[in-house]
Amino acid sequence: MAALAPSPGFPLSSGATVERHQFTTEIHADSGAVEALWRELETSGASSPYQRFEWQRAYAEAMSAKGRFETRAVVLRDGAGHVSLLLPLAIERRHGLRIAVPVGGKQANYHLPLFARGAVLPSGAELRALLRETGRALRLDTYIFGNLPLSWDGFANPLAEGGRPSPSNGYRLALSGDAEATLSRALSKDGRKKLRQKDKKLRELGPVAHRVARTAEEAEAILAAFLDQKRARFRELGLPNPFDDEATQTFLRRAARAGLAEGRPAIELHALMLGERIVASFGAAIDADRCCGMFTAFDAAPEIARCSPGELLMLEAIRFHCRAGRRVFDLGVGEARYKSSLCNEVEELVDATVPVTARGALYAAALAGLLGLKRMVKRTPWLFRAAKRLRSLRAAPA
Repeated sequence: MAALAPSPGFPLSSGATVERHQFTTEIHADSGAVEALWRELETSGASSPYQRFEWQRAYAEAMSAKGRFETRAVVLRDGAGHVSLLLPLAIERRHGLRIAVPVGGKQANYHLPLFARGAVLPSGAELRALLRETGRALRLDTYIFGNLPLSWDGFANPLAEGGRPSPSNGYRLALSGDAEATLSRALSKDGRKKLRQKDKKLRELGPVAHRVARTAEEAEAILAAFLDQKRARFRELGLPNPFDDEATQTFLRRAARAGLAEGRPAIELHALMLGERIVASFGAAIDADRCCGMFTAFDAAPEIARCSPGELLMLEAIRFHCRAGRRVFDLGVGEARYKSSLCNEVEELVDATVPVTARGALYAAALAGLLGLKRMVKRTPWLFRAAKRLRSLRAAPA
């Protein structure tokens, strides 16, 4: 498809324009000023479900209401004025520095711009130079980009060029119209047999059903069950619960409702029901092609937990998205047995920084060292076990 043409309907909210080579970069303080362009890129370009306008708006509104950051949308146009990409940014204050990061933080497993299909894209070096100039206009010290896919939907990600491997990779599964063939490809014969046995045992306790939230009331019920299940799990492990944060819960609720009436919620909520009891919950960011798992939890009652309701729900979610015609199902970033057992492909990720000032360069270098150490710990089994044990001990009440 041809690249999008410039439109007088997208004025510069901040009045800032930065030019380099054949590219022009616009800085928009108000995402509403580029909403129509953003939504067009969602449907005709390439991006992950985490870059959907509804998902990003729900996150930004929930977090900025607490004064955690301010947002900007950077639009890059080529020499002919055609849109090349749109990059949403959150600007935070850390240690006296102004730092730009992708919108979504740890709630988004993948960070990348929205690409215009058929557009001319800058090289990694060109994009970094453009970002430095834009950063000076924004009075930034550095950009920090984490969990950058090397490519997405056929686009090489220029933000990822020259990046360092992330501490963890992602896990994905290619879907087909035949759900059972997809599951046979993902799971071993022995693995499928064990899950069938667990499904049978769970059904001995009562009627089992898969439910996807279609109304605000259903979404609230599933989300409430998830938060209760997660709270109990973190309490059992003696770890702090990141979902107890009020702003995070506000984001989840807003994103679960955004687009729900049209059948395309920013976060789609699934539940495995045992009678009227929600015994497992799952939330995912979705678009027309992909389901990106964000969170999951299950009922810890021994008679239920031994049936692995969380994994049984994943099977139902995979079947659901095969029927919906989506091409990819993923379970996000981080190490977990259920991820590697259900998803047979690895999504390679990198982290990248673009310093703007000398202070920003020092901060970025220190952060790179810490992330390199984190990657080493995660890739060294005995160090990873020791780190998990230490974290549990530190979180345990005195």
